[in-house]
Amino acid sequence: MDSLEVVRKFYDETVNYEWERLERHKVEYELSKRFMNRHIKPGDKVLDLGGGPGKYSLYLAERGCDVTLADLSQNNIDFALKKAQELELPLKGLCVDARDLSSIEDGQFDHVLCMGPMYHLKIENDRIKTIKECLKKLKPNGTIFVAFVSSYSFVWDYLIRNPQFILDDERKSQLNNIVEDTNFAGQGFTDNFFISPKDVLPFFNQFNLEKLHLLNCEGFLYLRETELLTQPPEVISAWIDLAEKVCEREDLLSLSEHLMYIGKKAQ
Repeated sequence: MDSLEVVRKFYDETVNYEWERLERHKVEYELSKRFMNRHIKPGDKVLDLGGGPGKYSLYLAERGCDVTLADLSQNNIDFALKKAQELELPLKGLCVDARDLSSIEDGQFDHVLCMGPMYHLKIENDRIKTIKECLKKLKPNGTIFVAFVSSYSFVWDYLIRNPQFILDDERKSQLNNIVEDTNFAGQGFTDNFFISPKDVLPFFNQFNLEKLHLLNCEGFLYLRETELLTQPPEVISAWIDLAEKVCEREDLLSLSEHLMYIGKKAQ
């Protein structure tokens, strides 16, 4: 099975788990929404590429945006469209490979979310191709939101979930990335690409983009998120307020699972 089909199969089989993921990781969800709200306004036209079962798509549709969800997994698309129908929200959906968006009209979107494809494109040229495809779909001065999984993510994940993973030879080899400070492309939760925070901005230098933000989507809260989410809503909100103030600091970028680059397409 090639990498595309491995990833498609993974998401076709984990729709509900993926839908619930952002409930388990509310810090990532809330911080990401706050940065979206800085740029995306009601009435704007949004392409949510690789948006899975549509958590962000439905949020933006509820805010009055014209949203198209495009994903590799047809099961995710079907789930999102059913949710939209239940919530009486307008949503368009189509099944695509992020590297070829020729079925979508160019230059029609105010914003493109690419918050999934970079997790799985192990080959540099495929990542470049995908960003170029996204930029074709954007209007001049449109914004692009691109999420990555950090190369530190499984270090924190293993430490939280099962510290004994460090005694397993294969996982120990993965954990050594924190020593070597390198990117990782291989078998993670499926076929994955994990990027070192220091390599995100250099990747985007090749595109006609103005950097607006590079943020750590969990702030400094990830390592204590499980405990934090047991607290009253006002406590959670206050910590997220604090995290929002510092999540773009370069010295904190390595403390997250997810990184997000937000850029503006030049005229």
